[in-house]
Amino acid sequence: MKRIDFHKLFKQIGPVVLPVIHVKNIYQVINNIDKIVGEGAPGCFLINHDFGIDDFLPIIKKVRIKFPSLWLSVNFLAETGKVAFPILSDLSSQGCFIDGYWGDDACIDENGVNIEAKIISKIRNDTGWKGLYFGGTAFKKQRIIPQEKYGDAAKYATQFMDVVTTSGIATGIEADISKIKTFRSSIGDSVLAIASGITVDNAKMYSIADCFMVATGINYENDFYEIDHKKLSKLLLVCRQIGIGEYS
Repeated sequence: MKRIDFHKLFKQIGPVVLPVIHVKNIYQVINNIDKIVGEGAPGCFLINHDFGIDDFLPIIKKVRIKFPSLWLSVNFLAETGKVAFPILSDLSSQGCFIDGYWGDDACIDENGVNIEAKIISKIRNDTGWKGLYFGGTAFKKQRIIPQEKYGDAAKYATQFMDVVTTSGIATGIEADISKIKTFRSSIGDSVLAIASGITVDNAKMYSIADCFMVATGINYENDFYEIDHKKLSKLLLVCRQIGIGEYS
């Protein structure tokens, strides 16, 4: 996917802010989505840290019924697209289309072999699921990729996903800016997302990215589950200012 098409899709000039909700139950999710919609964010991710996929799916279905036009994406914790894409296709066949999938590990081989990534890609194509694939590359808590290979990993990643997605070393930890610059220069006009450590205070530093997937930076202090709508509002404002600044 090209950067221009991604920004047109979300109707955002600056970095697209997509809040991540760590799911507890349907009521908690609805409460947080109400904040997201109220502040004008264009969509969100749901992730199942506390339970398995079987318990997660009914919540996803209820959210889609409650918010039929919301851009909605999911992360099945610790699962790759081999597991995710057939599930997403099955949901679509039931009338529950999910707009995006974020996999922490896209199985990118920085040396170019990419056997697993090719298998995942074939499964995606075979299922016919049409959403956006955010693929974790040199991502937190996954296999460590040497820094000198970041550029190679990022370049290969563009062949297998819509949105090249990277992070700092852990949840809530900002990425080294040199890493983000390497990714940006290596993927050309493909889409780049950052999935850890973005806050109101550092967002401008990462303005070369196209998307911020954010939880810790917009949640209440020391709260894993609840979005602080004031923090979200401030981050959205900063990102709008970044976008305006590109043309001023």
